[in-house]
Amino acid sequence: MTGPLVRAVVVNWNGAHLLRPCLDSLLAQDLGPGELHVLVVDNASTDGSLALLAESYPTVAVRSMPTNLGFAGGVSAGLADLDAPYAALLNNDATFAPDAVRLLVEHLEAPEHARVGAATARILLTEPDASGRTLVNSTGNVLTRTGGATDRDWERPAEETVAAVEVFGFCGGAALLRAATLTDVGSFDPTLFLYYEDTDLSWRMQAGGWSIHHVSTAVAHHEHAASSDASSPLFRYYNTRNSLLVYARHAPAGVTARSWARQTLALVRHTVARTEPTASLDARRRALRDFLRLLPATLRHRRDGWAGTSRQQRRAVYRAGLTTAP
Repeated sequence: MTGPLVRAVVVNWNGAHLLRPCLDSLLAQDLGPGELHVLVVDNASTDGSLALLAESYPTVAVRSMPTNLGFAGGVSAGLADLDAPYAALLNNDATFAPDAVRLLVEHLEAPEHARVGAATARILLTEPDASGRTLVNSTGNVLTRTGGATDRDWERPAEETVAAVEVFGFCGGAALLRAATLTDVGSFDPTLFLYYEDTDLSWRMQAGGWSIHHVSTAVAHHEHAASSDASSPLFRYYNTRNSLLVYARHAPAGVTARSWARQTLALVRHTVARTEPTASLDARRRALRDFLRLLPATLRHRRDGWAGTSRQQRRAVYRAGLTTAP
């Protein structure tokens, strides 16, 4: 083998306080010498991240972006010239157990898994619950009947969780992707910026005949929302807009319409009841507006992406996303 077996991509934006545990866990992986190449894509950080990387991690490659491309754009940049059979993704606020990447690779390299396009890790929350139990962050992504996507097994006690191997989508926070699958269906869509980029790519994998597996023995730990604030207007905007865009690209039309109605009613309800800050309400309004503005291009994306497939096939992929939840 002339190049690395795995390229590990970490997207960073002002995460100097998070990088050490993340990178240390990657550098401690039990793969052979030269088999893992670690790449940090830095989204124009201003907090000293680049200095930290230069001083403390000279063996880690760095791509410094001139602007913040978000997670989707950062991963897309990190995978642009992929020269390895596999790409590992790890959030900058997460860590891998020392054997996690090897176990993910071994799973994808099994002969019977030749059409598995991605393997998603068993991601555990670093913060225990009130009784001290370890909780699950994700065993992969699944679709919801209300027009969204969610982490399977979210906040279930880890010792009580037995997740099925088959799952609709991988969680971009800790996963391994097959390079051949990315060549076949395309990489991350940088226009999504943040949130739902892994659901979009998972949907394209499923539509292209690739399956996605959960590998329970490959463990990651995640400090949930340490790198982004799930209560912020930024989260509200991209979560709302992107859920509608991704569903309009892939889901049955009736499901997308119901999702639009639900999001619109949520805006009205929170506005009337004054249960959200003004900035969050404005983020909802902009998300709905921008979804409509992008809808013509999204429908073209839908037509081209699903060319040659029947309505029944599209519905079958959608139903699979619902039924891979426990």
